[in-house]
Amino acid sequence: MNTPAVSISLSSYGADLVRERGQGSFIDILAAASATRIEWREELLTTEAPALLAQATQAQGLESVYSSPMELWLAGQSKPNSELVSALQRAQAFGSKWLKVSLGYFTDNSDLQTLARLLDTSPVQLLVENDQTLQGGRIEPFQRFFDEVDQHELPIKMTFDIGNWHWQDQSATSAARLLGRYVGYVHCKAVTRRADGKLVAIPPAASDLQQWERLLRHMNQDVMRAVEYPLQGDDLVQLTTAHVTALARLGQSQRESAHV
Repeated sequence: MNTPAVSISLSSYGADLVRERGQGSFIDILAAASATRIEWREELLTTEAPALLAQATQAQGLESVYSSPMELWLAGQSKPNSELVSALQRAQAFGSKWLKVSLGYFTDNSDLQTLARLLDTSPVQLLVENDQTLQGGRIEPFQRFFDEVDQHELPIKMTFDIGNWHWQDQSATSAARLLGRYVGYVHCKAVTRRADGKLVAIPPAASDLQQWERLLRHMNQDVMRAVEYPLQGDDLVQLTTAHVTALARLGQSQRESAHV
């Protein structure tokens, strides 16, 4: 039985620590924790050399996802974001098989044919994520977008961020039911509201893991999943290992019962 791939978004270790230490310093931690993939965060890059990071991850048997904060569609423009080509090139330079971006302002006028031509020039697969914004954090635009993706037979999958649906008061359960067949990557994070009213990501409780298990039933059984919540402690290898194990188990009880 295959174990699902587990990725760690490096933002989980805290922006200040990641910028201070450099993203390459976490490669050995993830390898020791039996993670499968590492998610580079463009917004946290400092002086990292892409080729060196690509070589170091490969040497440790890790694959990588490149996360860019760019929106695929900008307001008032039918063509894809002009930054997409350079983002695909950066992802490839980092040795990443996947580029994760946000949806942005997708409309009926968005030009999928131009998008198809751009993707044809790159070996990197595009992953489009629900973020926390009004334009890119609701279910309905994703339904329309992936309907078009299907019609144009584009090699695009969804990054399903479980926690981000909270920011636009969307149901993660409804989103999983309606969009699950398109998902290629799951960002896992629990969310709570602080006393000041702000929503923040937190590590999962047992009830969160149970909910994630239910959500994953709407997706491919071996879908890649990622930690994107705070991993903070004195022993980062031990902490990361525990969360890698927890996420790898999600959906496995269903598979085991199916093989009985």
